[in-house]
This record gives sequence, C-alpha cells and structure tokens, in this order.
Amino acid sequence: MPSKATHSQGLLLFRLHNGRQFALGTLKIRELVPYQHITPMLNSQPGVLGAVTIRQQTIPVIDMAQTIGSGPVPQDQLAKSFIIVTDCQRKIVGFLISGIDKIIETNWKQIKAPAKALGSNVFITGTVEVDDKLVQLMDVELLIDRSYPNLSTNVQVSVTDLEREHLKQLNILVVDDSRTARKQLTDVLSYLNVPFEVTDNGHLALEIMHKRAAAGSPIDLLVSDIEMPGLDGYELTFEVRSAPDIAHAYIILHTSLSSAISVSQAMQVGANEALTKFVAKELVASMLNGAATLSRV
Repeated sequence: MPSKATHSQGLLLFRLHNGRQFALGTLKIRELVPYQHITPMLNSQPGVLGAVTIRQQTIPVIDMAQTIGSGPVPQDQLAKSFIIVTDCQRKIVGFLISGIDKIIETNWKQIKAPAKALGSNVFITGTVEVDDKLVQLMDVELLIDRSYPNLSTNVQVSVTDLEREHLKQLNILVVDDSRTARKQLTDVLSYLNVPFEVTDNGHLALEIMHKRAAAGSPIDLLVSDIEMPGLDGYELTFEVRSAPDIAHAYIILHTSLSSAISVSQAMQVGANEALTKFVAKELVASMLNGAATLSRV
C-alpha cells in the first residue's frame, strides 16, 4: 500500500564563498546571525575559527568552506558573511557561510541519496532539485566529526552477560544515511559483540526486512535515523507497521534533532522509542527495552 506518512522538510539554501549552493534542514538550525567578530581558540583544527558569544552562550564557529576543502572565506568577504547556528547531536555549533538564498519546503521523497560514484569522502547526505538545478544537502554530523576528531564518542557501555545474550538473540537492523552516525551506532554493537545488519537508506531497510521475513528470520529490532533521503524514518516506521510480516519489530528512531516535536511524530507513526543522538547508554537501554518487550510477545 502507498505510504500515507508524508512529512514536509524545510531547507535553507545558502552559498559558500566560491558560489556553490548547498542546503541544510531547517530543523537543525537555531538561528541565522550576521557575521560578528570570532575569538580564535588555541590548538583548534583547520576550519575551526574560534568562538562567538550569542545570547550569552559561547558557540564554536566552523568555516564550512574550509572544512570541505574549498578554502577559507576571504578576509574581504567576512563582513558580508553569516553564521548558521545549528543544534545537532546535542551540540550547538555555528557554521560560517557567505550568503543566504531562501528557505524552501520539500519532502524527503524528493531528496535523493548521493551517487555512489562520489565515494565515501563527501560531506553530503543527499541531493534535491530546486529550480531545475541539483542542490546538495550538507552532512552536519560529518562536518562536526571532522572538525573535532578528538571528541570521541564513548561506546563502552556495560551490560550483564544475561543482557548481552538477550540482545544476541535478536535480529537487529541499523539504518542511517550519515556514515558518521552509522559508525557511532555500529561501534556500540560491535563493542558489545552483538551481531547486526546495517544499511544507509530506508528503501533498502524495508527490502531487507521483507526478505528476512520471507526467509523465516525476520528483523526483531530496527534502529533508524529519522532524516533520510527517499524514505525517511517516519515513513519507514509507517511502512513497517502497515506490513503484517514485519510489523512486530521493535522500532527505535534516532535523530540528530534536539526536538520534542520529532519524538511526538515518531510515536504517532508507531515507533516504540525516539532518541536524540548520541548517547550510547541510552541506545543500549532502549534496545534492552525492546528485547524485554519482544520476549513477552
């Protein structure tokens, strides 16, 4: 049956100093502010310019163009630049960009996954057609990860032997379009020595679930990102709950958005839990909740 779960996605279109246009989901944006003086920080990574104080909060600022390899914003263009203040993965970070175009409304069905030919070393999570041109969606999680490589995520979660065995009995599928997020998720499961499958988009996840069900080994626990090209986490959840052969799965939606709205929508489409990225202990606790729930079915 066709999905009835449609969620609009606001996109901010902006430009870097070389004229290239990119997009960023508005749900990840706190505010846009004109350029202001940035105080340098010692021993920072290339591209991390320093920090600014906005509304009495100190916020690190990253030169987006420099981080993706396009060179820093020229000094004579700074005064006309802007800072996009983002709230992603429980981190408040500003990104220096050179121009703001407009905000558009689209749908995740209209957003396509990046071509495989681009390889893995790209900073985009998808593309969307705007005014007959392809615009790339910037991967904020990867930008932050590259800018703060020493800010490692603790994946060492303690569980009892019995809890580990409960997780091992489950067929687990992880889906996330961001390779940074996929690594965070799968590192936790690998550390616990719990087997899993992983994919990078909702359509493939749905296909895997139907194939596994037909083979008599259905997916028990689905951990999915919300914001994904093609079939987002909300729609994936709706499709799973609408299909009798896979509807039993315990679904955990995982989002980089620090928003109660995301959690509310997740519950409306049938998710069992919704988490904000990324706290390994919370993820494992939710997975153990899933194991306990499934054992009672």
